[in-house]
Amino acid sequence: MSLPIRTSSPAARELAEAVSWYESRHRGLGVELLEEVAKTIQRLDAAPESGESMSSDQKTRRLLVSRFPYQVIYRLRSHDTVIVALAHAKRRPGYWKSRL
Repeated sequence: MSLPIRTSSPAARELAEAVSWYESRHRGLGVELLEEVAKTIQRLDAAPESGESMSSDQKTRRLLVSRFPYQVIYRLRSHDTVIVALAHAKRRPGYWKSRL
């Protein structure tokens, strides 16, 4: 049985901002991003340890979002998994580390 997945408030805001930005560029593109993020979260739910480790304790990991330059950064905990950030893969590397 997989652990519950919780999305932090900052990560939820980042997703909303990214969806809005893509939607403003091309109608429907924001929805496509949202769908790809949902698929990434499904992958996370199915195999939480499949993401690339981002910490020495192997608890902070990332999964890349298909088709878009984003990554879902998450933290494995004993009672749940927390999505820490929806981070652009090329901008501001590591800014989310203060959220851990």
